[in-house]
Amino acid sequence: MDPLKPESTSGQKQGQDEFVRGASKKSSAREKRTGPSNLFIAAGPRLGDTVVTLEGVSKSFDDRLLYEDLNFALPKGGIVGVIGPNGCGKSTLFKMIAGEDTPDSGSIQVGETVKLMYVTQDRMGLDGDAGEKTVFESINNGYDLMTLGEKEDMNVRQYLGWFNFKSESQQKKVSMLSGGERNRLQLAQTLKIGGNLLLLDEPTNDLDVDTLRALEDALLDYAGCAVVISHDRYFLDRVATHILAFEGEDCKPFFWEGNFQSYEENKINRLGLVEPKRIKFKPLPS
Repeated sequence: MDPLKPESTSGQKQGQDEFVRGASKKSSAREKRTGPSNLFIAAGPRLGDTVVTLEGVSKSFDDRLLYEDLNFALPKGGIVGVIGPNGCGKSTLFKMIAGEDTPDSGSIQVGETVKLMYVTQDRMGLDGDAGEKTVFESINNGYDLMTLGEKEDMNVRQYLGWFNFKSESQQKKVSMLSGGERNRLQLAQTLKIGGNLLLLDEPTNDLDVDTLRALEDALLDYAGCAVVISHDRYFLDRVATHILAFEGEDCKPFFWEGNFQSYEENKINRLGLVEPKRIKFKPLPS
């Protein structure tokens, strides 16, 4: 069986039903919650049939082989949770999709209609000269109104409030922000662009509870395809429609159609209760 071809089981159906019920419960809870409840991911152009397709991709890092003959197609309109041990190449996969890195062999096809939004784990773009700006200035160069996707005349201060930046914190210099604040600011900077493919690398790191819940809601309402690297199992169980897992000592890829809970049940059925082990990388071909 192709490990990257979605399986279909009664457990999967149950997991999908639980996902739908969970999303419905979140819609009801959304009205009762205080905080940045209106977080919005600006939509881009309508996606075509091809989002991103990997064929025969191999990639090495230093003397380690990360992938070998990796084949994968992102589902249109899905939310794919990417899981696996640190060091197995999850962030490298994102960089290749974004065109910031290239595979050693194989091909990565990005659909012609794709407009990418990419939130990196290292919070790029917030240092140097950008660090001397205030949070408010960093969104739209100090102007009061901004464009949010196709929506014009969005109030910048209101928009920042969605990411839990209140009036005083909007005047803080970017260089003085905490890790969680930097995370929220990069989300705010990226999500305003408008796109139909969203890559989120560890977006839940250091997030406060209000912003985390608002991000969950926004992803569930998002019309495009989202791919999320995360170790937060609860977060993935709430939002993921698919799971791309790098499993075992050799980080073998496995694709599952369903939420995280149904993936875990399937994994136990396939592999039994497996204790985490140190990654063993394959040597590079001589």
